[in-house]
Amino acid sequence: MNLKKNISKFYIVALFALTAIPSHGQDLLARQAPIDRKLKAVDTLALKSIIEREKVQSPAADLYNDWDNRYAHHRTEMPDSFKIDLRHFCMPTPSRVVTSNFGSRWGRPHKGLDIKVYIGDSIRAAFSGKVRIVRYEAAGYGKYIVIRHPNGLETIYGHLSEQLVSENQTVRAGEVIGLGGNTGRSTGSHLHFETRLCGVALNPALMFDFRNQDVTGDYFVYNSNTYDRESADATRIRGKIGNGGYTRDLVQDGEPGRYSGHIKENSAEILYHKVKAGETIQSISKKRGVSIDKICQLNHLSSKSHVRPGQILRYS
Repeated sequence: MNLKKNISKFYIVALFALTAIPSHGQDLLARQAPIDRKLKAVDTLALKSIIEREKVQSPAADLYNDWDNRYAHHRTEMPDSFKIDLRHFCMPTPSRVVTSNFGSRWGRPHKGLDIKVYIGDSIRAAFSGKVRIVRYEAAGYGKYIVIRHPNGLETIYGHLSEQLVSENQTVRAGEVIGLGGNTGRSTGSHLHFETRLCGVALNPALMFDFRNQDVTGDYFVYNSNTYDRESADATRIRGKIGNGGYTRDLVQDGEPGRYSGHIKENSAEILYHKVKAGETIQSISKKRGVSIDKICQLNHLSSKSHVRPGQILRYS
């Protein structure tokens, strides 16, 4: 009789134990869930931190196979279409004057925009990124800087008088990286500004509107099928002759314009003169009604300096 009772008790205890296992397992899973979520959050933060560090070490690594300080521009495989983020930008200079367009010039390709600046003017990084090259090229860029940005672009700043950053340095948009100058193959102080994607030069006027000191939108989508037409339109609208750069109001080259007479020495209007063949500082001074000293001071010249046809001089 006792054996039967003991067997019955064992059976009942075993039955309760078996029915309790699923609920106990569920309790364990329930208690484990918050821990799993915390670990997942930690893993996510760690992963984000790793990704951010990699972006700093090698911006736009998905486009470029390596980080090389030897070449100013080395062409790699170019995507047929690519979306470039233009937000969080800074204009490299407050100058609104485009002196030379992107495209063919003097029988050879001109891979960027020339912007009128003066020796010593601050030049700033257009976007945050990492400095890839700081170098001097006597027959070309002069003192120049190349920065690679996370949005895929590389920007080049040429003819500088001073370089204020070093290779592999991380910079923020708007940080002063150099000073305007006239070094290298240059006929007057200006900034040569390039925008390249995978080593291929794109017309900066597609993205930067110097006249209005702004970018053309939050994004620019490069498309190999429409690029040529869009580039031509950008030059027409925002280049040297379009709404950006020189107009007759800004540059007097002998043609009729708003400022056909002499100007006051203390005029606040910023005006420019495009040098013609045979002209000198003395003849320009007489033509514009401005003293030689004033012209020399505004353009960092001496009274004995020679000016070249096509050179741009500020006279007010």
